[in-house]
Amino acid sequence: MEVKTNPIQVADKLFAVIELLAAKGAMGLMDLSSELELNKTTAHRLLNSLAYMGYVFQEPSTHKYRLSFKICGLSNQILNNIDIARVVRPYLRELVNLTGETVHLVQLDGMNAVYIDKIESTNNSIRLVSQLGKQLPLYCSGVGKALLADMPSKKVARIWNDSEIVSLTPHTIVDFSELERELKKVSKNGYAIDDEENEEGIRCVAASLGTKGSESEYAFSLSAPIYRMDDKRMTEIAKHILETKEKIMINIY
Repeated sequence: MEVKTNPIQVADKLFAVIELLAAKGAMGLMDLSSELELNKTTAHRLLNSLAYMGYVFQEPSTHKYRLSFKICGLSNQILNNIDIARVVRPYLRELVNLTGETVHLVQLDGMNAVYIDKIESTNNSIRLVSQLGKQLPLYCSGVGKALLADMPSKKVARIWNDSEIVSLTPHTIVDFSELERELKKVSKNGYAIDDEENEEGIRCVAASLGTKGSESEYAFSLSAPIYRMDDKRMTEIAKHILETKEKIMINIY
């Protein structure tokens, strides 16, 4: 369902407060009202409403406002109710044990992909900064390109036009024609590559969990520092990714 405007306008402001506190941490009333371009009275009423519902509390020592852990509780409930993560996890763990690298599972969420599961590398020299619930753009991630490759070209173009295209690294694709060429490779090969496009120094190989000719809601990827992911190893990893996808599709779908 596509909604152009919020039918309950105060909800925009309530969630703007929540999103700002999530991004910035504890904030004073004046800073918060200034950041959101709200008058002090309105900002105070919004904070009081969120505090009444248990989503915000005021620190006694600083009088700053901070989100409560109730938000985390909601996030955990959502993630716990995603059956796909529980069902697919054994196959992803097998991939981690085979390669020693970190594996992620994502779900499509509008113009982004959201991490819904993560199995850490058994090589503990470097830990990736990804977090469950974090969103990442489709155009500059392996999982994103794997999902986009399953979509009709018109939908891909719409997502591109509606996205804020930012060069996150020197390797990020910021030209739509280049992305289209990349997605043709993904369709041909069955897997996508993130060559330091989302995070410098990190490469990954990804695949969607969709069947040919249909759109997918889920994708998974294997990520590692570039010094452990030269071109030869990327080819090996791609083979493991495709084998894992085949196991999942046979046994789950």
